[in-house]
Amino acid sequence: MLRQWSVQAPGEPEPEPTGEELWEQEMERLCSSQEPVRVLPYAMVDKRFIRQLREPEGVKTSCWQQWRHRQQTARRRLGEAARQLARGCGLWEGALYEIGGLFGTGIQSYFTFLRFLLLLNLLTLLLTTSFVLLPLTWLHPPDRGPALNFTLRCPGGHQPQTGVPKFNNLLWNVLTSRAFNNTFLFYGTYRAGPESSSVYSIRLAYFLSPLACLLLCFCGILQRMVKGLPQKMFLGQDYRSPLSAKVFSSWDFCIQGQEAATIKKHEISNEFKVELEEGRHLLMVQHQTRAQRACHLLTYLRVNILIGLLVVGAISAIFWATKYSQDNKEESLFLLLQYLPPGVIALVNFLGPLLFVFLVQLENYPPNTEVNLTLIWCVVLKLASLGMFCFSLGQTVLCIGRNKTSCESYGYNACDYQCWEDSVGEELYKLSIFNFLLMVAFTFLVSLPRRLLVERFSGRFWAWLDREEFLLPKNVLDIVEGQTVTWMGLFYCPLLPLLNSIFIFLTFYIKKYTLLRNSRASPRPFRASSTIFFFQLVLILGLLLAAAPLGYVVSSIHSSWDCGLFTNYSAPWQVVPELVALRLPPPSQRILHYLGSHAFSFPLLILLSLVLTVCVSQSQASARAIRGLRKQLVWQVQEKWHLVDDLSRLLPEPGSGDSLGPESPHSRGSRPRSLCPGFPCPGSPGPRHPRPEPSLEDPAGLRGVPVPARRCRFPSGSEL
Repeated sequence: MLRQWSVQAPGEPEPEPTGEELWEQEMERLCSSQEPVRVLPYAMVDKRFIRQLREPEGVKTSCWQQWRHRQQTARRRLGEAARQLARGCGLWEGALYEIGGLFGTGIQSYFTFLRFLLLLNLLTLLLTTSFVLLPLTWLHPPDRGPALNFTLRCPGGHQPQTGVPKFNNLLWNVLTSRAFNNTFLFYGTYRAGPESSSVYSIRLAYFLSPLACLLLCFCGILQRMVKGLPQKMFLGQDYRSPLSAKVFSSWDFCIQGQEAATIKKHEISNEFKVELEEGRHLLMVQHQTRAQRACHLLTYLRVNILIGLLVVGAISAIFWATKYSQDNKEESLFLLLQYLPPGVIALVNFLGPLLFVFLVQLENYPPNTEVNLTLIWCVVLKLASLGMFCFSLGQTVLCIGRNKTSCESYGYNACDYQCWEDSVGEELYKLSIFNFLLMVAFTFLVSLPRRLLVERFSGRFWAWLDREEFLLPKNVLDIVEGQTVTWMGLFYCPLLPLLNSIFIFLTFYIKKYTLLRNSRASPRPFRASSTIFFFQLVLILGLLLAAAPLGYVVSSIHSSWDCGLFTNYSAPWQVVPELVALRLPPPSQRILHYLGSHAFSFPLLILLSLVLTVCVSQSQASARAIRGLRKQLVWQVQEKWHLVDDLSRLLPEPGSGDSLGPESPHSRGSRPRSLCPGFPCPGSPGPRHPRPEPSLEDPAGLRGVPVPARRCRFPSGSEL
């Protein structure tokens, strides 16, 4: 097969000796090449033949080499299976293909992001179940033991609240988390005996599992973020892919069904819209005057100052709503005050992105920049609102910045919160529930009636109203907020990832229905490469926001006295030195103490600085090499264009007979130029000898045969 592929030429036979010479050269190149066989652009039969040629003659492959080859093949297949599993086991592949074809890759990236978050939550749930729930249930059944006997010293005879009004309604108990108070959903249900009487430490597993989950999620997000970096960051800001490549190579000729063909046409159309919109904005920026740039700068400052003031006002509203809800628990409106902080946060996060989209559009940015800038301001609003919510809870429950008698005695507000971990977990549970219910209610009570009214009635008002636009920043931030709340509750509510996985699974189908039925796509499509990078960046910021208070709580805050695993510890972190003293021999203890001392920290810091310096130097050297290769590529293209121009002067014009004289500049200018100058195909089997062609004096190669007018044919890169 290789031989036939190498020597056959369409339309004109080649002499046998020339083919034999090409065959020998090709085989010598393939045998001496160190390139792996699996990356060669040949069929499997040819690859097996090449592998046999590369083996030394008279030497039989040993059993050790055969075993190594089988192991490499098995590891490669296992890696491919793991990558397939990491992509979500093929979940929603058909739906993602349909969405990408109809609405572009920018909208498709949101649904791919949902699938990635579902995978993260399932991995987190698997880790928690394997190391905490199963050992606690099978090896150490929960033993509540006798209740601790101590008396709270509260000012003014104030005692902990036990008479909070309750309803016997099951739905209300589910919404307020009272139906799960005695389950493994919350921290207070987990109990274990002394560490000296158990082989497996449930306390250490419970302490390390949230940290391990956050580290696992951080590594997964970082890997995906680096993989999704925009291509322009490597190729330069002035790089633009040619439209000719999309025109001539976008269609998939394996498509047979009408539906798949329609989706592919929509996908190609969206790609062209993105390219043309970016080109239009680039030309607009290049033709701006200094006065126009100054006006644009003033508009930018004015809009961003206004957005900053809106963010400050929203954060203040969330702070006072949370404070008022926690300080008025004994009032008759307590049932409504429970959902006051989630309601204010939802209202702020609903109105904020709408105002941000309207204000950012005034600055006349390109579609990608507009989406990313709106996303940044929405991130600031979302994360600041969650941070203020956590600070307000900490100020009320843990007395951060406040002086109370119970806080000084017990380390937290024990007069109002006997089990403060459960109280924090309940607040995060209600916030997660409220966000999902609000999304469902908005879909079926606002978007659906709006679409039905627009389709039913006609008029100027209904045409102006139209269907709602699918706002990508708002939808992304909604799901990031839910994931951040889940990470915040890993310590207080270990099974919250299970609840969030159910919500994400349902959200995918609800948002798909909203997109296909109730919404209209953005009139300005955008590219998915930069949006995917910003999605992961936003997710990392949310993870850091969740990790900061968790690290402070497990290292510095006193645990509750009468619930949970750490009742006898001043902080959950204290279980680590206790287990080190109980389980490890003295040499291992000395090694761990040395690793935690300053004598090890300073050399480690110096070593990390050296490694960072080497990485930065390599990055700069790679950037210089990329710039040099880019210049070399430009020179090669210019050289090929010069060769094409020289060749075009020697070829006759259509309709000019056999005239071989030089062409006029006008005739050459009217000739269609090659949209894609020929380059050698990566992996092609080396240079080939030019084929012998008939002479110019007798173009047909036969005397007396009428010669049709020849058309200009540009040679390929291998022929040049």
